[in-house]
Amino acid sequence: MMAGFSQWGADLYTGKKSYDIVGKRKRFYIAAIAAVVLTIAIIAVRGINFGIEFRGGSQFTITNATTTDQQLAIDAVNAVRSDEVPRVSNVGSNALRVQTSELTDNEVTEVRGALAKAYGVPETEVASSFVGPTWGQDVSKKAITGLVVFLLLVMVVMSIYFRAWRMAAAAIIALFHDLIVTIGVYALVGWEVTPATVIGLLTILGYSIYDTVVVFDKVRENTEGVTEQQLATYGERANLAVNQTMVRSINTSVVALLPVGSILFIGAFVLGAGTLRDIALSLFVGMAVGAYSSIFLATPLEVSLRMREPRIAEHTAKVLTAREGRVRDGEAPALASTSGQILPGHHQGNKAQPKRSKRK
Repeated sequence: MMAGFSQWGADLYTGKKSYDIVGKRKRFYIAAIAAVVLTIAIIAVRGINFGIEFRGGSQFTITNATTTDQQLAIDAVNAVRSDEVPRVSNVGSNALRVQTSELTDNEVTEVRGALAKAYGVPETEVASSFVGPTWGQDVSKKAITGLVVFLLLVMVVMSIYFRAWRMAAAAIIALFHDLIVTIGVYALVGWEVTPATVIGLLTILGYSIYDTVVVFDKVRENTEGVTEQQLATYGERANLAVNQTMVRSINTSVVALLPVGSILFIGAFVLGAGTLRDIALSLFVGMAVGAYSSIFLATPLEVSLRMREPRIAEHTAKVLTAREGRVRDGEAPALASTSGQILPGHHQGNKAQPKRSKRK
């Protein structure tokens, strides 16, 4: 199996096997737009479940509980404040976390006693704390500031490094796609968005950009001096770059997703709700979506922007016209990669096959 995968990767790199990702880019645009629209619809309908750090309130943690029945916590809180709808989650195998809106000191004392009685533990096993919404607002402002600064730096650095603002623009658009879809998954599953989630979202920015830069670096290598030859268009050279880096992107993503998936499993199903679960879900979804966008979205977007350049558009038209002429003359059109290798189905320098004389 590994030998087959290695051969597949070698065929993609040499051009023996190729997937027309850039040529079919409209399909991927439609898929990306549909994913973003669906995500926005999910967020509008279900909303985002912000953690207590962002909305503020009182929190109780029950340890060494004799049972983890969440209804007991709901009943205990309602016995003190009937209009309260607490958020209860299991933490590990014998602990629970109960979150409410802001309670008075007397109400906190009464809820602690009710929870201790409901779960058969002394009051010392029920910890209480208050979290003000100001702290969460500060985290949000700093996260937004960090995001804006990061995007500006990415735009500047990529524009200088690749000497093309279009690559930076395509990378940023793909990055926004990754963020929106990841937030949509949180809204869909209903998990809380906590500061750990924000950290995870900021982390996937770097991962997504890194994967995209690797692909773009190969695109730049393949398309250098593209207008000086008449064998391949800019889009075809860029498509070859995507195919050549596909195996690397898959391997990198799998290696990264395996440990993150393990952390997500442990945080969600073993330890229960907590920091591990919150950060692992954003990392897992963001890395998976980022790997997809770096292959199927970023480079096609860059090619679409490039095609608006008169120089590239004129060269593409010349290559296609010359190729059609060779086909009419009975020649096999040549299409070479940057290394001089001929892509599958094409033979460089083939002479026109002699036409068979028709029988009279």
